[in-house]
Amino acid sequence: MAHKFPNDKNRNRDHNEQVTERVRIFQRGKRWYANYQLNGKQMRPPLKTTSKKQARLKALKIDTELEAGEHGPRKKPVAIAVAITAYRDYLEAEDRAPKTLAKYENVFDRMLALASRRKIAFLPHVDLTFLDAYRRQRKNEGAAPKTIHTEVTVVRQVVNFALSRRLIAEDPLKGLKLKRPKPTEQPSWSRNEIRQIMEESNEHYRSILIILAETGMRVGEAKHLTWPDVDFKLGLIHVRAKDDWKPKTGDRRAIPMSPVARAILELLPRKSRWVFTARPTTKFPTADRQISERRLLDHLKRVLKRLGLEGKVHSFRHSFISNALINGTPEAIVRKWVGHVDPAILKLYTHIADEASQAAMQRLSELETNNLHEEGQEKHDDEANEESD
Repeated sequence: MAHKFPNDKNRNRDHNEQVTERVRIFQRGKRWYANYQLNGKQMRPPLKTTSKKQARLKALKIDTELEAGEHGPRKKPVAIAVAITAYRDYLEAEDRAPKTLAKYENVFDRMLALASRRKIAFLPHVDLTFLDAYRRQRKNEGAAPKTIHTEVTVVRQVVNFALSRRLIAEDPLKGLKLKRPKPTEQPSWSRNEIRQIMEESNEHYRSILIILAETGMRVGEAKHLTWPDVDFKLGLIHVRAKDDWKPKTGDRRAIPMSPVARAILELLPRKSRWVFTARPTTKFPTADRQISERRLLDHLKRVLKRLGLEGKVHSFRHSFISNALINGTPEAIVRKWVGHVDPAILKLYTHIADEASQAAMQRLSELETNNLHEEGQEKHDDEANEESD
């Protein structure tokens, strides 16, 4: 045991020093110790040095870690499955849409499967090498670049969530740069092509397809459209959340009815709260079920195949936006009607509209040139006739 010198103040000062507001150091025998509070407990860990200078430096490091909340006994690394479960609970608490949760769940399953094959179990092992393997696997499986980018973003979100909840101390994906793939041009139909699609469509599905073409709504928004959402007095169709559903990105908006949309909606029967319903069957004889997105897509695919056109149900939205911009509707108005649109995708539509604008200007210029040529020819003919007279 070290000797104490209670009556020697200078000696006490030499062996006991307040290095920072939180941390002081003291000496026992030849070795130095720290003294500070951590989570309400008095801590006196050995600094493993006999040098007062080194003891001060270690005390400063402890103070920095206390300030950042990083000091204390090292936690056992969190398992990937535990981090995923915690993040899933967070997403459900945030009331994410069931379709979104299902997409996240697919990524979680792939993460766990890949981790099992690579014989890793803890989140700090989900590093850049792991992500490279994930991307390579999805590419070999034929996933599109946009899909791979979206899924890698989900993996990044799991790690970010773990960091925000202090489940891990360091970012295993530090330095990751997610480069968004260039948007691919989506099928977009002309008004004439849309007319052909409607003529070929089954009467049961034709009404919802017309509404999609006339409003730019997403198919899920049309599926969840109720009669209280249709305001004939003001001529508006309201897109808004229901008890168990909400629009993508939370879009709440009102779309003006076109004359065609109004005519279709006025003719539809009102036997259910839903505007568009599935056909009655033996199993479900009432017309109170929402229309099936899968059956609608299957029907549209058959129609497009007969017409030799490419596209999907979402192509009605693409076509609406494209045709609106080409016809001179301001971009701000289009955004107000259709809700959130990826800026990169809208830029692609705007480019199409600019090309159409340039083509229209070229046609106008050619028309004016032809008119001037005709006027010149008429004047020349009149002068020739006067000379002959």
